[in-house]
Amino acid sequence: MACVSTPQDFPVAPTLDCWKCPVMKREMEALELAFRRKTSITSTLLHNIEKYSRELRERDGRYVYKVMDFCGTHEWTIVHFGLRSLLEKAGARNVELVAGPGCPVCVTPSYYIEHSIKLALEGVVVYTYGDVFKVPALRPVKGARSLAEAKALGGDVRVVHSFLHAVIDARKHNKDSLFVGIGFETVAPGYSEAILKGLVPDHLKLMSLVKLTPPAMFYTLEVVREKPTDYPISGVIAPGHVSTIVGGKAWQPVAEQFQIPVVVAGFEPNDVLAAVAEILRQMARGEHKVVIEYTRAVTWEGDLKAQSSIRTVFETVDSAWRGIGYIPKSGLALREEFRRHDAFAYFGISDLTPETWRYDLPANCRCAEVTLGKAKPTDCPLFMKACTPDRPIGPCMVSVEGTCAIWARFGGGGLADEIARAVGVF
Repeated sequence: MACVSTPQDFPVAPTLDCWKCPVMKREMEALELAFRRKTSITSTLLHNIEKYSRELRERDGRYVYKVMDFCGTHEWTIVHFGLRSLLEKAGARNVELVAGPGCPVCVTPSYYIEHSIKLALEGVVVYTYGDVFKVPALRPVKGARSLAEAKALGGDVRVVHSFLHAVIDARKHNKDSLFVGIGFETVAPGYSEAILKGLVPDHLKLMSLVKLTPPAMFYTLEVVREKPTDYPISGVIAPGHVSTIVGGKAWQPVAEQFQIPVVVAGFEPNDVLAAVAEILRQMARGEHKVVIEYTRAVTWEGDLKAQSSIRTVFETVDSAWRGIGYIPKSGLALREEFRRHDAFAYFGISDLTPETWRYDLPANCRCAEVTLGKAKPTDCPLFMKACTPDRPIGPCMVSVEGTCAIWARFGGGGLADEIARAVGVF
């Protein structure tokens, strides 16, 4: 989720621009310094990538091998450090890096944002992450199209780091409160553990909007293959943070069913390059297995305690994804025994169903296609014209994990030219 600079006493962040967060700025600078200092490793990885891509090119000089990343932070690394440009300079012109569904904020249906805005304007305290704060709804609610606008109109909307921070603040008052529970598997244990340990006050309700990544991966790979004139996804860079919870084993069915290599990668530029090199090696050797590159954080089994906690509190349900529709078994809903914490039940909100869901992106917005890897941000007629980081129209232009927002902020090539000169591939 977004990094938000907050004082010791929660919850409202004085700085809501996550890109200017001092913590994020320090992390960016550290990654850039590490990349400059590890050019010998980069050189070796690029050599291997060029070797395997050449082997593949010799089999079919026209085929393009698409490698999809399923994490917004991986896409940030790829764009910020100019890795697409670096691969081309190294001779891997038959390899294309494609962004996939790596942003939970981008795929949260407008329906839930609209209900959150409505409750905020009716006096409910609404807690949210920083990147949810500005996400635009399809339809305005009492003049507000986002939680940020609801706050400007007098709604009590409070930006927090996590569910626990909302719990801490909610204990200071006795007002009806809502936590907008957006996220992937990474944040789910924070919700379930707080509930299991009895930390959540009765007046704070959770709107569970958690999305599950493996079902989205299956769905996306199938959708991309439906287009007969395009190349299918040849390999996958699996999300590192999600994999700390679900483990490398979660991706085994993907590798087996689609017969493609899957690599769980970390987030430094060389982590991503190592993943690409391993994927190309497997393709050149005719292999398709799951490899964990991010061994410093991810195991094969994952976090078993967190998995147990999630299963205890939540049940897996079919879930709506913004602009896309329903993906089977891709969401988490609170089990009946934890219904007293459920925002849907308490506030009388009817959950979406396949029959009630409606397409919920603005006209000409291509966020759904961008999310599924079927289009690039630059293919959208709104990108950096009507839709900009300062005036977002589509949800992909808001979050730090949104592909359009990343391309808009860092689409200039990053450090690629500098690193290319250092490793001799300029």
